[in-house]
Amino acid sequence: MKKSLIILLVLLFNTSLFADDKMILGLEVFNKKAMCGTCHTLKAAGAEGEIGPSLDIIKPQISQIIYTVTNGIGVMAAWDGILTQEEIEAVAYYVFNSTSK
Repeated sequence: MKKSLIILLVLLFNTSLFADDKMILGLEVFNKKAMCGTCHTLKAAGAEGEIGPSLDIIKPQISQIIYTVTNGIGVMAAWDGILTQEEIEAVAYYVFNSTSK
């Protein structure tokens, strides 16, 4: 029983470390590499863009964010080939977790 509890705690601890790294990368992509805040509002990132929708209001799902960032939508360009898959997933994770509170 104690062994199982210790293993569970270790897994939970390691998962949160990976999640933090993904949040850090997602914020970096959002603010620096893709400069999403130029168009989008996202309070957590300090972004006040007025061209695209406010991410705080629409609260997109991770799959929606990945699809939109990868393929573009409306006037938003596709970021596939500019951002890596890891960066796209990280920015989606960051936006989702920042708006789903």
